[in-house]
Amino acid sequence: MKNFLSALSFLMVFNYAFAQIKTPSASPLAKSEFTVGLTTVNVEYSRPSKNNRKIFGDLVAYNTMWRTGANKNSMITFSDNVTIGGTEVKKGSYAIFTKPTIGAWEVYFYSNTENWGTPEKWDDALVAAKVMATPVMLNNTVETFTINLDNITNTSCNLQLSWDNLLVPVKIDVPTDKKVSDNITQVMAGPNANDYYNAARYYRESKKDLKQALEWMEKSVAMGNNKFWHLRQKSLIEGDLGNYKAAVASAQESLKLATEAGNNDYIKMNNDSIMEWTKKMK
Repeated sequence: MKNFLSALSFLMVFNYAFAQIKTPSASPLAKSEFTVGLTTVNVEYSRPSKNNRKIFGDLVAYNTMWRTGANKNSMITFSDNVTIGGTEVKKGSYAIFTKPTIGAWEVYFYSNTENWGTPEKWDDALVAAKVMATPVMLNNTVETFTINLDNITNTSCNLQLSWDNLLVPVKIDVPTDKKVSDNITQVMAGPNANDYYNAARYYRESKKDLKQALEWMEKSVAMGNNKFWHLRQKSLIEGDLGNYKAAVASAQESLKLATEAGNNDYIKMNNDSIMEWTKKMK
């Protein structure tokens, strides 16, 4: 029995030690982040190597969907809506699949990113964009499969798939002009209702100029920030300034809206404040 337990202990220690051994991946994972104009593009994929093999037309078959890398499907993520081949692609993550041919490649941006390789059942409804790309012959050999962004400008870039002696470029347009124009319009128009609200709340909570805080809060309310939580903050500033009549009036408006919304927390806070300020008015 003793010998059996000793042997069992040895096997457990051996198996544990063996389970901790790590070896290099044949297709190591790569992650890259790029900035194109004002848009962030992230790429995540696994990188197989050539290893003296014939790649296209052999390891990677022609006229067959390819995972475009190794292991889990390659993935690209956009922080903004972009345009690929004339099709708007919503911000988010997409799997990159390709169908190589001798003359041109079909490149797919697929909205289901949780596939190990190509999907068992292809769904055209999940194709966010499909483009035809013309491969470029290289003078050098790319040993390890690479996905890169190049030819980066303020408004576009080329997604480049490179392996062996081929490079496949796909142009991606980003909405830099729209984002800058929208930002210019917003800034030139001055602060919005939330800007005034946040500034007023910060001034009150930081015990800064309460008169300035009230001025900003009144602008915020006048511009449309008239929900019960906005009016609650307005009443608190008025109460801190000792203007209890105005504070009670604002709290009553907040109470009415909070009651309609069924928000018990704000109902209680407003009732407590109204009682407190009413006593101070006497």
